[in-house]
Amino acid sequence: MADTLDLFVSVGLSEQKAKETLKNEILTGELKNIINEARKHCSTIDKSMGVLLYGMATRLKSKGRANFLTEYIATKKITTELQLQSALDYVKSHPVDPVDVAAFEEACGVGVVVTPEQIEDAVEEVINQYKQDLLQKRYHFNIGMLMGKARGKLKWADGKAIKNEIDMQILDLLGPKTDADKEKPVKAKAAKSGKDNVPKKLAKMVNAAEDEETRSLMEQLRGHAVNFHKTGENYKTEGYVVTPMTMELLKEHVKAVGGKVWTRFPPEPNGILHIGHAKAINFNFGYARANGGVCYLRYDDTNPEKEEEKYFTGIREMVEWLGYKPWKITHSSDYFHELHALAVELIKRDQAYVCHQKLEEIRGHNPPPSPWRNRPIHESLRLFEDMRKGKIAEGEATVRMKHIMEDGKVDPVAYRIKFTPHHRTGDEWCIYPTYDFTHCLCDSLENITHSLCTKEFQARRSSYYWLCNALDVYCPVQWEYGRLNLYYTVVSKRKIVKLITEGIVRDWNDPRLFTLTALRRRGFPPEAINNFCAKVGVTMAQVTIDPSLLESCVRDELNLTAPRAMAVLEPLKVTITNFPSDKAIDIDVPDFPAEPSKGSHKVKFGKTIYIEKTDFKENMEKGYRRLTPDQPVGLRHAGYVITLESMVKDKKGEVTELKVKCEKADMAEKPKAFVHWVSEPISCEIRLYERLFKHKHPEDPEEVPGGFLTDCNKDSLTVIPAALLDASVKGAKVYDKFQFERIGYFSIDPDSKPDKLVFNRTVNLKEDAGKNV
Repeated sequence: MADTLDLFVSVGLSEQKAKETLKNEILTGELKNIINEARKHCSTIDKSMGVLLYGMATRLKSKGRANFLTEYIATKKITTELQLQSALDYVKSHPVDPVDVAAFEEACGVGVVVTPEQIEDAVEEVINQYKQDLLQKRYHFNIGMLMGKARGKLKWADGKAIKNEIDMQILDLLGPKTDADKEKPVKAKAAKSGKDNVPKKLAKMVNAAEDEETRSLMEQLRGHAVNFHKTGENYKTEGYVVTPMTMELLKEHVKAVGGKVWTRFPPEPNGILHIGHAKAINFNFGYARANGGVCYLRYDDTNPEKEEEKYFTGIREMVEWLGYKPWKITHSSDYFHELHALAVELIKRDQAYVCHQKLEEIRGHNPPPSPWRNRPIHESLRLFEDMRKGKIAEGEATVRMKHIMEDGKVDPVAYRIKFTPHHRTGDEWCIYPTYDFTHCLCDSLENITHSLCTKEFQARRSSYYWLCNALDVYCPVQWEYGRLNLYYTVVSKRKIVKLITEGIVRDWNDPRLFTLTALRRRGFPPEAINNFCAKVGVTMAQVTIDPSLLESCVRDELNLTAPRAMAVLEPLKVTITNFPSDKAIDIDVPDFPAEPSKGSHKVKFGKTIYIEKTDFKENMEKGYRRLTPDQPVGLRHAGYVITLESMVKDKKGEVTELKVKCEKADMAEKPKAFVHWVSEPISCEIRLYERLFKHKHPEDPEEVPGGFLTDCNKDSLTVIPAALLDASVKGAKVYDKFQFERIGYFSIDPDSKPDKLVFNRTVNLKEDAGKNV
């Protein structure tokens, strides 16, 4: 049953939904068969695919068609709920085999590609149909009706793309919202009656979905952690071992923590934190915060060979950047004396011994039995003291615990010899404790109430409990959760170092990586990363997510917080022959066009401006809406429409300059489009980033036989050395973020200098539809 629960959770079902499904034996069997069938056609089932498979399992009446539909979902020919419902309707109304594949695919929109131009045209047609009502009612007009009409014209189009286009065209038509637009309409209450026509069950489902989407991270953590024990009630947890000392130790523990939740985030200071750590940070600090408790930042610094100051500093910076302040900052090395004393006590209790087997001999799960396991206690104590004093060579002896772990590993090592100075304790110690010995005892010493670990530590849980109880010290409860991984990336420290040494990326903070320092440098807001962790949630199953979900969270945040500016990446000079002034005009441009109350900035508008080369075509093409010899275009925010008079070309026949005349927008016929532009701009460097790896699983030898280094995208970085940007951004600081209108979101890179800003593209304005193909 537990395996089936994990299976259902792994394909995107919430734990609660998975448990409900298990109560229905028929549905459980169907869903298992469908998942197994889907795995024949794809290596990984992501959450969106899992939701469709579950929807099919619950609604498909003709079970003989399950494999047929599963293949369409698994191969991503059916990717939306609308397509799935159409597919279910089709097989229901066409019960005779074989299925007419061509008719089926037409009915489900398989292979239909809706271009941005088609969306633009459809939206424009709908808006023109209701133009007079829009001008009269302005933003009180029922935008939902426009959405419905546009969807009717483009059944298989992406809803978000339609909504964005409607918003943009309405803004061009009506301008920014006024105070009157923001006021509630007089008949706001009467509008409620429309809900009577909506089935109550459907309304409830919609509201529940909206609530789940908007719930705070803390609320979601509460939801997923309902099974966690209350402080001091450790003994009620499944698998917890109660000893004669347990209740007295718990009583002292509750007194020490004041009945509150105490957690810790325990990273090793031998590398930079990555996106998976963001989940751990949010869970440990978030769970404590949600329950009015506290969280330590504890560095697990027991391996002096790999620890450096820059990692200690970098970890703390990233924790605080994500918005969390540690209650206390501690180190495992703070407890070296206590840990040594506990190791001595463990030997005295005949629960540990000094062993002379080489580390390579005892690796794995089937090492030969140690001939020293039953050596006299006094002999192990003497040898352990010799180890501490440096009398035994490195690799010649270890202290091993007399315990078999859940995964079958026999007698894990507690202490080993390393003649390496420690970052904090210097030459005081030449023996260092292992994770298996240190972690649970540090949790005990710090009175941690909930030891939250990723699932690979589940095999160490019995060892965790055994060691605390063998020493009669307070025993916390270890809870495991699934790690967070992303497609199209590697996060292994060793592999990132290889990327750096091979010159593929510059350093740990190269914006193409998914370390937290890299995401900060690229311009990802910490709030977006926290929201992403909240959306992913906390489950037992390991989760691998497409980066597009993280990028979507980034867009949502930057849309609200990144002020607008105009930039031209590939400039084309435009001279306005009838410019209405002898000198440049100051244009007031809102920082957030939809919310002018949030401020504005001024840009120069002069006789010479620059537009994108792609916003002009010498020869008209079908569907092209920008400037051509026969088609004028509007200038965003300027209030003018320009019409081509002539072109200037170089010796190769390339257009280098356009001569145009301008006319006030309210006097001219409305153009098909408005383009961005700059005048009297500053020059800056723009860095455009794409995915570093070509395949979802760059570390999978079946998918990438040549290894992850061979999967690197050589075009993952494009540098534009002299883009033009409106001068309003001059003086901005490192990590300041902007939306370059019609282009994307950008952040100022630390390489910037006062006379030359450098911008990193954070994300495009919209998700690239072909990115996940």
